[in-house]
Amino acid sequence: MSALTRFDRLEDLMADPFSDLFRRVMRRTDLPALRDGADIKIDVSETDERYTVKAEVPGAKKEDLRVQIEGNYVAISAEVKDEKETKDGERVLTRERYYGSMARGFTLACEVDDKNSAAVFKDGVLTLTLPKRAQAKGSVLQIS
Repeated sequence: MSALTRFDRLEDLMADPFSDLFRRVMRRTDLPALRDGADIKIDVSETDERYTVKAEVPGAKKEDLRVQIEGNYVAISAEVKDEKETKDGERVLTRERYYGSMARGFTLACEVDDKNSAAVFKDGVLTLTLPKRAQAKGSVLQIS
């Protein structure tokens, strides 16, 4: 066998020669936004007091992650480095894992208290605990 190919029964039944060509070209490009796996997938949950964000960052190390908070905007970026370890006589048949820069930014409904926020990275998942900033209560003005 000279090369491995992914088999998808439904995709093969509905195959279009141009879409397959397009997919192969985009998979080999160096533009992170166009490659498979180049984005950070997130889950966001909310309580009255805080947001919890779980972000998948496979292959990244804690020191290669960066989280930036500005008001209600959160940006997560990471650098996944290719650690090549090949043995003599070994050749790569296929390479689907992503190496390079990843980034994801999103806006939340309320501003985040960045001073009391926390981040934990374990098993390829970054968990952010983002307390909501206390909103100033409005007052009703008496009309005289």
